[in-house]
Parts: sequence; structure tokens; C-alpha cells
Amino acid sequence: MLKKLFYILKPFIPRKLQLYLRRKLIISKLAKYKDIWPILKGSEKKPDYFNGWPEGKQFALVLTHDVEHKKGYERVSKLMDLEKNLGFVSSFNFVPERDYRVEPEMLRTISNNGFEYGVQGLYHDGKLFSSEQEFLRRAEKINSYLKEWNTKGFRAPAMHHNLDWIGALNIDYDMSTFDTDPFEPQPDGVGTVFPFWVDNKRHSSGGYIELPYTLPQDFTPFVLLKESTPDIWIKKLDWLAAHNAMVLVNVHPDYIDFESTGKNYEEFDVNIYIDFLKYVKSKYEGKYWNALPSQIAAYWKSIIKP
Repeated sequence: MLKKLFYILKPFIPRKLQLYLRRKLIISKLAKYKDIWPILKGSEKKPDYFNGWPEGKQFALVLTHDVEHKKGYERVSKLMDLEKNLGFVSSFNFVPERDYRVEPEMLRTISNNGFEYGVQGLYHDGKLFSSEQEFLRRAEKINSYLKEWNTKGFRAPAMHHNLDWIGALNIDYDMSTFDTDPFEPQPDGVGTVFPFWVDNKRHSSGGYIELPYTLPQDFTPFVLLKESTPDIWIKKLDWLAAHNAMVLVNVHPDYIDFESTGKNYEEFDVNIYIDFLKYVKSKYEGKYWNALPSQIAAYWKSIIKP
């Protein structure tokens, strides 16, 4: 009910006030959640069937990006070039019906550069999971975009989720969950830093692979908490790497200050992300598998043999 009330009132609350209130709320709860965020002890337990990543890599690294608005859409190529120049690949998730149109040329460019893309909800209005009937109604259109864009990847806006309902989508993988994040609108973490199979009879294949994000989303530490270094990512990265886990992060191009001007209260310096990627590359060179979500899903499905 609180979540529904928030989305009703949200359009009437000035954006700066929204962020101020969210920042105050998170700061007030940091001490309470220090034992479960950003690291949840016990989430590193390996599945019995897991014997390691391909080619003996120490851990898997999955870079993902949710494109929220037109501003973010216009920065996709810039972010892709940044990652490509540093030797990384990633996946972009687009909202089909918002304030930008996903051009076929954009999807071709992403694929031609060895990157990947997926569908992020439908409208990003907070109502996708308002009822099962509403979800199934929207699922028809989401499936049409999945087919049109030739992708099998999905993530729900705001990380809302119902893994049973998501099974109605024609997907190979979903990325709408997290290991632990008490600051999300729907804070029920899945408690693991590994992918897992979601058995679902609605799905044509009987289920799909769930890929939870395992590093804090960029918005919380860098926009709300005003962190100026990637230390929170680096500390958890080292912990995940030590446990041979999946390092999956969600970075929004909408919130990146590519010119490092510091002028926009809703953006963080691009050098935070660059420094993080450089740290990964320098400390773990040759030890990580920088994989696309579809590659992780295909590998995980092959080892669990559902």
C-alpha cells in the first residue's frame, strides 16, 4: 500500500525534495542494515552443482545499464565507447514506451560492437506488478517487443518483481532481483550472489535463469549518499571475487556526469565508474569472465541441466 501511495503522490513531489527525503531515510537506516548491506553473509554459499566459471576464471563480471529517459538514451553510444576502449562489454536495457524511441540502428550498433540489449518493463510507471491481470496484459506487449528486438533478456523497472508472473515472458533470463538491498522499493533480496534457475510452468522452456545484481546500484551510493569514490563497489568486488561469485552491476547512463562538471544534483562523476573498471582490469587481469547476461544464462543453464 505504501508503494502504491508513493507512486500516486510522486508526480506531485518536486524531484529535489524526493531525493532529499530518500537520502535522509537511507542515512537514518545505514546503521540498522550494516550487517546485511552491501554484503549479506551467507549469500556467498555456492550451489552444489557449481564447479567454477569457464576457462577457470575466478569470477564472472556482468556490466548492465538501465536506460531511464531520453537523456540516458542519447548517452548510450558514449558509455559503450568508454567501456569498449577499456576492454569491456555490457548490456543495455531499454524501456519500450517512454520519452525516447529505440531505433533499430541503435540495436544494430550495440550488437555489432559485441554488446547486448534487453527490454526494461513497458512504461516505467510503477504499475507493472500492480495485479497479475495487469502484468499479463502488459506481458503481451512486452513479448512483442522482445520478438521485434530479437532479445531474450528482461529487467523490470525499479527492480519490482514477481518471479512467477515473469515466467509469462518469452525470455532466457531476468535481472529484476538482487542479493541484498534494503533500500529498494521492494527490498526482498534473493540471498545469493550466484545465478539460479526459476522453475515456471508458464514458460515455454519450463523456466528461465535469474541474474541478481550483486553490487549496489549506482544511484544509491553516488547520487543519494554522495560517495565520491568507487570504494563501496571495490570492497564488495574483492569479497565477491574471493568467493568465485558473479559480480553484476547496474549503472544508469542517465546519472553519469560524463564531463565531470558537478552541476547536476542527479548525476555522479564518470571517473567513479572509470576508476572501478580500471581497478578490475589492473587487479584481476586474466582472472575474470566479462560476460554478457545471455552468456551467463546459457552457461548456467548448461551446468544445472533443468
